[in-house]
Amino acid sequence: MSIRLDGELVATTMRTPGDDFELAVGFCVTEGVLADAPVRTIRYCGEGSASEGAYNDVTVDTGGLAPPPTPRLGPASSSCGICGTVAIHELLDRLSPMSVEPFEVSVLTGIAGRIAGDQALFGTTGSVHAAAAFDRSGGVVLLREDIGRHNAVDKVVGRLHLDGRLPAGDLGLWVSGRASFEMAQKAWAAGFAALVAVSGPSALAVETARAAGLQLAGFARGSRLNLYTEG
Repeated sequence: MSIRLDGELVATTMRTPGDDFELAVGFCVTEGVLADAPVRTIRYCGEGSASEGAYNDVTVDTGGLAPPPTPRLGPASSSCGICGTVAIHELLDRLSPMSVEPFEVSVLTGIAGRIAGDQALFGTTGSVHAAAAFDRSGGVVLLREDIGRHNAVDKVVGRLHLDGRLPAGDLGLWVSGRASFEMAQKAWAAGFAALVAVSGPSALAVETARAAGLQLAGFARGSRLNLYTEG
């Protein structure tokens, strides 16, 4: 799917169809291209067309209030995110370290069990990732699934943005798979207080979480997890 900002191409990503508008908005938020501009409308560029690709091209309209985007060179796969093209010091140019209260560890250890039964698409296919936002009592606020975990995160972030719930300092983000640099970057951009992953984090993800003031947990399975940063 091609993602555009005010009609200008930002990126093309491989995704599971569904929640496309959330994906487009979330990507613009987590990659910093929205730059606090208001989202006025979201639409399929080919809406009303009989073309097979009419619903594979989405534009987020800010009325020209967002800065002109710099398109990514080449398509983004479902798994690569931004593939390390943004370093931590560059993130600090646009994101401030957070000062949010960390979650109780007991909440973090219980979240995986609450989410498992909500992954309908995974239950059917066994081959998609999921991301979920959860509150401080451990309640699941929303969950999205996609062939790409980065897309699943962007769908969650997009929904929260459209609902006026960003920055998400009262929420945590749970992700299937590992906690990569891109996952930490997206969690920071959305203002989550915590990032919890089923698998382990990369070294760069840990460094990013420390710079962000983001609580980071990995290997969250059953009633156990590893805590890498306190937030």
